[in-house]
Amino acid sequence: MAVETMSMGSDSSSSSSTLILTSGASGRVRVLFSMRELKRLVTFIQSLILFLLLPFRVVVWRRRTTVVIRDDKQQERKVWSPPQIVVRKRNIGGESGGASVSVSPPSVPAAVVDEEVAVRRELAIRRVLEDEGGDGSSSVRDFSLFTTKRGDTLFTQSWSPLSPNHRGLVVLLHGLNEHSGRYNDFAKKLNANGFKVYGIDWIGHGGSDGLHAYVPSLDYAVADLKSFLDKVFAENPELPCFCIGHSTGGAIILKAMMDPKIESRVSGIVLTSPAVGVQPSHPIFTVLAPIMAFLLPRFQISAANKKGMPVSRDPAALVAKYSDPLVFTGSIRVKTGYEILRITAHLQQNLNKVKVPFLVMHGTDDTVTDPKASKKLYEEASSSDKSIKLYDGLLHDLLFEPEREIIVGAILDWLNQRV
Repeated sequence: MAVETMSMGSDSSSSSSTLILTSGASGRVRVLFSMRELKRLVTFIQSLILFLLLPFRVVVWRRRTTVVIRDDKQQERKVWSPPQIVVRKRNIGGESGGASVSVSPPSVPAAVVDEEVAVRRELAIRRVLEDEGGDGSSSVRDFSLFTTKRGDTLFTQSWSPLSPNHRGLVVLLHGLNEHSGRYNDFAKKLNANGFKVYGIDWIGHGGSDGLHAYVPSLDYAVADLKSFLDKVFAENPELPCFCIGHSTGGAIILKAMMDPKIESRVSGIVLTSPAVGVQPSHPIFTVLAPIMAFLLPRFQISAANKKGMPVSRDPAALVAKYSDPLVFTGSIRVKTGYEILRITAHLQQNLNKVKVPFLVMHGTDDTVTDPKASKKLYEEASSSDKSIKLYDGLLHDLLFEPEREIIVGAILDWLNQRV
C-alpha cells in the first residue's frame, strides 16, 4: 500500500437548552429526525411524485412519437443498418489499402443509427485510417464495431505494438462527453512499453450508437465493458489485462470490478480523477434529479453545470478538446447527470467491496470530481495492493495537464511492476 502526495479551527462554545419529553417521546423524536429516516422520507416522496406523474409521461411520449411519425422524412432522417462487427486489418508490409471483414452476429435485433451517429462514426473511423504512424511510432491502429447484448453498436479501436511479444493488455475507458480517440498519444506510449491497448466509446459517445452524451443507464456501460472484456480475454488468453479509466470511465470500471467473475481476471486498474464523488452545483438537483430524469431524460440543463469549471491548465489541450466534434460541449442531459449521481452513490456505499489491485490518481484542485472521494476509496477498499497519488495544483484531465509526462511515467511504473 502506498500513499503519496505530489508537490508541483478556532474553538467555539455552544449553549444547549433542555427539552423535557415524557413517555419515550425523546427517543421517537430522535428516530424521526435521523438521517436514515429523512432519506427514507425523501425516497417515499419521490416515488409518490413519480407515480402521480406517470400519466403525464405517457402523454408526452405519445406526443413525441406522433411528431416523429409525421415529420419522419423531413426532420428525423434515419439510416437503417443491420448490426454487425466490422474489423479492419492493416497490411503491415506497407502496401496501400487494407482488408475489411464484416461479420453479422446471429440473433441480434436490427439497429437504427441516426444521421448524427453516422457522422460521428464516420469521423472516428477516418481518424483511425488516417493514422499511419508517420511520427515514427511503432504502433498499428485498427478499429472494430462491437455489438452489445441490447443490439447497440459501439465503436472500439486498438493500438498494437509492432513487436509480437506483448507484455500485457490495457483497456481504456474515457470520461463523460469525450471518446477513446483522445487517448491516442497515451496508447502509443503504452505500446512502446509492450502493452496492447483497446479503447471503447461507451453508449452515446464518440462513434457509438445513441444520442450524443445521452446515457439512458450507466449500468448499460458497465455491462458493455464486461462483455468487451470477455472478448479481449478470449482473444488474448495468456496475457495479463489492466483497465485504465478516467472520471466517469473510472466509476464504470470500479462497478464492473465488483463482479467477482471480472475482478478475478483483471490484474489491476488505474483510475485518473475517478467519479467516486461528485457534487451538483446546488443540493436541490439531487432531490429533483430522479423526477426530471423520469419526465425529461434528454433535456439539457445548463444550471446543473458548474460554470467555468477548468479541466486543464494547458490552453492548447483545452482548444484541442473543445474544438473536437466528437467531444460533446453542450449542457449535461438530465438522465445522464442522474445516472452519474446514481453510480457515485452506489460506489460510496460499496467501496469495501473493491478487491482488485489499483492505483488512483487525482489533482488536488480538481473541481469536477472530488479528490477526497479518491482518498475514501483508498482508505475503505479491501484491496491488499493499492496506491494513491495526489498532485498539488493539478486539475481534472491529468493526462492533458502540462505535467502529463509525470502522470504517464507513474502509470507505466505501476504497470511495469505488475507484469
